[in-house]
Amino acid sequence: MTAANLLDDTTIVAIATPPGRGGIGIVRLSGPSAIAIAQELLPSLKTETRRTAQYAILHDEAGARVDDAIVTLFQSPHSYTGEDVVEIATHGSPIVLDWLVRACVHHGAQPARPGEFTERAFLRGRLDLTGAEAVRDLIDAQTLGQAKLAAQQMGGSIAAEVRPTKEALVALIATLEAGIDFAEDDLDTLPAAEIEARIAAIEPALQALLASFAHGRLMREGLRLAIVGRPNAGKSSLFNRLVQQDRAIVTATPGTTRDVISEHISINGVPVELLDTAGLRETDDEAERQGVARSRRAIADADAVLLILDASTPTEKDPALNELLRDRPVLEVHNKIDLLTRDISASNEAVAHTQRLPVRTSATTGEGIARLREAILTIARGEASTHSSGATLTNLRQREAVDRALQALQRARTAANGTPHEMLLLDLYESLRALDELTGQTTADDVLNLIFSSFCIGK
Repeated sequence: MTAANLLDDTTIVAIATPPGRGGIGIVRLSGPSAIAIAQELLPSLKTETRRTAQYAILHDEAGARVDDAIVTLFQSPHSYTGEDVVEIATHGSPIVLDWLVRACVHHGAQPARPGEFTERAFLRGRLDLTGAEAVRDLIDAQTLGQAKLAAQQMGGSIAAEVRPTKEALVALIATLEAGIDFAEDDLDTLPAAEIEARIAAIEPALQALLASFAHGRLMREGLRLAIVGRPNAGKSSLFNRLVQQDRAIVTATPGTTRDVISEHISINGVPVELLDTAGLRETDDEAERQGVARSRRAIADADAVLLILDASTPTEKDPALNELLRDRPVLEVHNKIDLLTRDISASNEAVAHTQRLPVRTSATTGEGIARLREAILTIARGEASTHSSGATLTNLRQREAVDRALQALQRARTAANGTPHEMLLLDLYESLRALDELTGQTTADDVLNLIFSSFCIGK
């Protein structure tokens, strides 16, 4: 269905700032009655002054002063939602903000659903669907890299990337349709070789966009990295070094870590979740045994593993650990190099086949930590490291839409030689529909509900 089918004429209201107390809180109104409702609450408001902040005083129904306010009016279509919008900024008291929302509802507004402001921006054509999804990603961003990628998408990078592909696809469809409609007029139809060539020319842009998902997923979801090894190898010390705070307890007693400790960091804008795990060993201590079991689950759930070895102590091969890490991306780290009196790190062979050369570190002195960060970044990026700075797919919905478009094109190209054009057009139209779904020009109701219901109220 098209976006226009979902438009209505209600006016919505919500608190647009995070829950809690603060210096400023904002209540946002959007809809055809937004300005009229604001006038009811603030009779001194000058409605002819748009996109300029005005000072006003809020009074209750008895005329008692409630709070001072700064009010900004945005007239349709020059607003976030494309409708008339009023933003009322007061002191950030939850009591005042709640009273203000109830007053707006009393004068005819309806409480906004989660994501309804951004949904209206999408329905009014202020954002395409990928841009609307990027609003949520920007709000949820934990690193500057995530914020930059979301801002790029909000600017319409995916729609701009897809536009030439859609234009070429529409042109091909129109040519084939004309050949069918005017067959009795002996209008020349495209030969199979030209159809194949024109489809082949369209595919590379979609293939590049599809390949961008590895980078986009990494930037949006981050890397889960489990720090594992035997007790007292320095796992928690390295964990604290990487997060740059004393997050995990460190003692000389083996088995101090009994549970999985999680912390988020950013390495060159790439989000990384570090999981400090209990040392892997057989033990009769019930608490430590449960910690080891949780460590094994953390390893299974992690995207990659930092295997920490004590460089100052020769370590025998550990078949059980080797089996646990089989087929997992593993970065081997030889820690405690500050204790070395001779180069014995070559004898530390807990895992027979790690994927990269060991990184030598000292959690005590900080030596090698910068190299370790670079190595983590390399393992995080993987195949995504070759991605250019162009448009980037960041979620599974986007990836599936582009994949369906590409598969339909490939079917059409394969069938171009010998298949009636009427049948060929079915695949070309399927490709076009998938691209329309990507940007939201044609999107099912349930998909929109799923996307916008995950937003916070007031956005």
